Amino acid sequence: MESLMTMRSSDTRRSSLVGLTMKTKPTIDITLNDVQEGNLVPLYTTLDKIEGSVSISAPVDLNFDDIHITFQGASRTYVERVATTASINARSNAYHNFLRLSQPIKGTDLPGGRILKAGQTYKFPFTFVVPEKLLPQSCTHGRDNERVLDAHLQLPSSLGDPIMASDGKALLDDLAPAMAVISYAIRVIIMRRGQEGRGKPSVLIDSVKKLRIIPAVHEAPPMPLSGTSDDDYTLRKEKELKKGLFKGKLGKLTVETTQPSSLRLPFTRSNTLTCPVTTMAIVNIRFDPFEELTKPPRLGNLVTKLKVSTVFATTALRDFPCRANSYAYDSQRGVFVESLNLSSRSVESAQWTQHNTLERHDSAISIPGELPCPSASKTFWTSQILVPINLPTNSKTFVPTFHSCLVSRVYSLDLNLGVHAAAASVSSPTMHLKIPLQISAEGNPDARPTISEEEMQAIAARSVDAELAPRSVAPPSPEYTEHADIARSGSTASSITPMSPEYTEHPMLDLRTGSMARQGSLAAVMPPVPEYSEHVGVMGEMMRPTRRSDIEDRSSSELDSALPGYSALGGRTAGVRVSWDRHTSMRLEAMRV
Repeated sequence: MESLMTMRSSDTRRSSLVGLTMKTKPTIDITLNDVQEGNLVPLYTTLDKIEGSVSISAPVDLNFDDIHITFQGASRTYVERVATTASINARSNAYHNFLRLSQPIKGTDLPGGRILKAGQTYKFPFTFVVPEKLLPQSCTHGRDNERVLDAHLQLPSSLGDPIMASDGKALLDDLAPAMAVISYAIRVIIMRRGQEGRGKPSVLIDSVKKLRIIPAVHEAPPMPLSGTSDDDYTLRKEKELKKGLFKGKLGKLTVETTQPSSLRLPFTRSNTLTCPVTTMAIVNIRFDPFEELTKPPRLGNLVTKLKVSTVFATTALRDFPCRANSYAYDSQRGVFVESLNLSSRSVESAQWTQHNTLERHDSAISIPGELPCPSASKTFWTSQILVPINLPTNSKTFVPTFHSCLVSRVYSLDLNLGVHAAAASVSSPTMHLKIPLQISAEGNPDARPTISEEEMQAIAARSVDAELAPRSVAPPSPEYTEHADIARSGSTASSITPMSPEYTEHPMLDLRTGSMARQGSLAAVMPPVPEYSEHVGVMGEMMRPTRRSDIEDRSSSELDSALPGYSALGGRTAGVRVSWDRHTSMRLEAMRV
């Protein structure tokens, strides 16, 4: 009984101490100047200004040493380690503070004596700008790909916090697991050092105000794919169709596509999409029959799905996520995949176009949907399907594609094309393609990079220094002049050595002597190799490519017939002179007697 009374008295004493501590703590109110109606959490993008003030009031006099106002971004992840024995199951956690911007507070703006007086309210304004990129110090780990650093220095989107994905009326699902959270906040900390400045500083109070950040993201180049089985994506699929059970082959069906343009999120202050976000994928189909009279198969339904993959890790990601299936048994990485149905429609009415493989097509004209496929048949059929892709707007919110040190968000498009079987005894084949898809985001069109007064003064000083810098008015040195003697007053012209004949333009070759003639002098210069020269005939007509030896062996009568423009004037062709210009093209010139 006495022990029970002792426990009750200790609990009462502890609760009274906690209540006393709560009563003596100051209160902090973080207010933003930008009031966004309808948003429980304010939404900002790249280069947006975050302006507001911090109000601090204390119920009793309180000594302090520092007040820190910061704009922070951090990611938190954890991975469950699954083992065969339940006793050794554990969780590994990771935390990465990739962004920290501090608002400077002058010492004169702090209360005198560093004491918060009871009943008084102290106000401190702050201004932050959402940066375009992170500093290199935020990503210092090793990398297996040189492009990883640039991707990790891009600002990631808010992710994983259900409060951050709310429009104030209903919670929106950003398709992220609890194992990966990226959050931004304005944070205020009041600290006090130990006695006489010794000991570890203690935090008197810590208050945060959450923000939602969706940065501007440009569309990246198409993802390079090796085309091997190691890729997570399949852009081309081939399948042989059968006539029936034990009836032979019908032909080969090939389906191919390319990575479509990104889905671009418009700039908005609302957490919901106010206009449709769409793009278009093009599917090219080719059918190569094994017999000439075989018609292409009937197409079935085309089912489109959007796969949202969130990759998270408790160690730094050294490369872009790939082979997501291998993360299932990884103790330091994981992947969470959500699948959304976009559309399902019949494409049976798609038009087929017949082509003949023996026909010669102009190189500048391509056949829509033409895919290379070796076949013994002389004909093949092609078709093309346009697949519209629309982001769903019902209770789902999407963030742009990004890659950070601990978390990555990627998207892919699954296309399943059904084909009607030629006979009831054969199952209907399905062509499955998996395409990489990007989601980009537009920034605030009115936002501009801000430059402080000190930076403007530094830029102006550099401009003045550049204008007043001494300039050289001396003539250039001879080695920097082009085939010209520079005459200086009171001095003779500088001597410039002429270029060697092999570097000059239009050396003339006399076919009768076999030597090079230029301005009345002979220069022994070898003409270009015949394989690298182009033979252009007189009067703008193209001649059959010939070697120089063939031209030299031609008789005078042959040359007369080859040059009708000159023989028509009543003259007689005495010879042909061949010249090579700097573009290695050969010209025939007639020399009249």
